[in-house]
Amino acid sequence: MDDCLMGLSLAELAQVLADAGEPAFRAKQVYGWLQKGEDFAGMRNLPAALREKLAGTHRALGATILKTLRSEKDGTEKYLFSLHDGNLVEGVLMRYHYGNTLCISSQVGCRMGCAFCASTLEGRVRDLTAGEMMGQVLAVNRLHAEKDKRGVTNIVMMGSGEPLDNYENVIRFLRLVSAPEGIGVSLRNVSVSTCGLVPRIYDLARENLPITLSISLHAPTDEARQRIMPIAKTYSLEELLRACRDYVKAVGRRIVFEYALIEGVNTSLADADRLADLVRGLLCHVNLIPLNDVPERNLAAPGQKGIEAFQRRLEARGVSVTRRREMGADIQGACGQLRRKHLSQEGTLA
Repeated sequence: MDDCLMGLSLAELAQVLADAGEPAFRAKQVYGWLQKGEDFAGMRNLPAALREKLAGTHRALGATILKTLRSEKDGTEKYLFSLHDGNLVEGVLMRYHYGNTLCISSQVGCRMGCAFCASTLEGRVRDLTAGEMMGQVLAVNRLHAEKDKRGVTNIVMMGSGEPLDNYENVIRFLRLVSAPEGIGVSLRNVSVSTCGLVPRIYDLARENLPITLSISLHAPTDEARQRIMPIAKTYSLEELLRACRDYVKAVGRRIVFEYALIEGVNTSLADADRLADLVRGLLCHVNLIPLNDVPERNLAAPGQKGIEAFQRRLEARGVSVTRRREMGADIQGACGQLRRKHLSQEGTLA
C-alpha cells in the first residue's frame, strides 16, 4: 500500500485509520482534506495527536510545486514538482474554453529514448506512484482554488515518462482521480499517451476505461520511425496498428495519433500520403505537432508552409486532422526542458 495517503482510495484510507484505532468518521475528514491538496498541518478539524500519528507513518502530499512559470502569451503555466525524495517532474496547465487541462508526468525521466524528447536524455530514474500522480493534480487544484473554482477538468498523461511502462500505478491513478467521492474527473476527459508498447495496449483495452488513447506515431514507415523511436525496433507499425484496432473495437473510443513534424524526417507530401494509407478505415484523429526544437539532438520543426501543406494533404485524403495549438513556448513548454534547466543550474545534471 502507498505510504502517500493521496495514493489511497477512501476505503483503503478508512482501513488505515481503523488499524490506528480511529473512529470511522475520521476517514472522510482526512480524505476530504487530501482532495483539497492539504498537508497534515492544515487539517484543522483533526486532533493534533492524530495528525502527528499519521505524519509518523505516512506522507499526505504526493507532490509539491517547487517553481511556476507563467506564459505572457497565453496564460499557460509550467510547474516543476518536487517529490519526497528530491526528484523533480514537470506539469503544464493549459486553459481552454471547455476547461483546464493539466499535463502530468508518470515517471522521473524516461527510458524510451525518443530522439525528439528532452525527458529521455538522462534515462528513467524511477516510476511515480499513483499518489505522486494524484499529488500533481491536487497541488495545481490547490494553487488555483481561490481564483478558478472549477480546477483541473481534463488530464493528459504526456509529461515525462511512458505511462504504459508504469502500467499498474497509472491504472490505479486513473481509478483514484475519477472516484466520485473524490475530485471525480471524468475518464472521458483523460488522455493517456504511449510511444507504442503493444502488449500494454491490449492490456489497457481489457481494462475498458473510457479514456482517450494517444499513440506517439511520428512517422508513417518502420524505417523512418526506427530513426527517431527505439520502440519501433521492437514493435512494427503493423503490430501497433493491429493493437490500435483491437483497442477501438473493445473500448469504442477513437485513437489519437500524435505526429511531431520533424524537418527532413517525416514532413514530405509522400509521408502524408503514407500516413493517410496507414490509418485508413480506423476510428482515429491525427494531431500534428510542430516540434519544439531539441538542440541536443539537432532536430527542428519545418517552416509554416511545410506544416500547412502536410495538413492540407491529409485533409484531402479524408483524414481527420488538426494542428496542436502551440502553448507555453516562452516558458519552456516542451516536456523535460524545465527540469533539465533546473538540474543544470543546481549542478546535478551529468
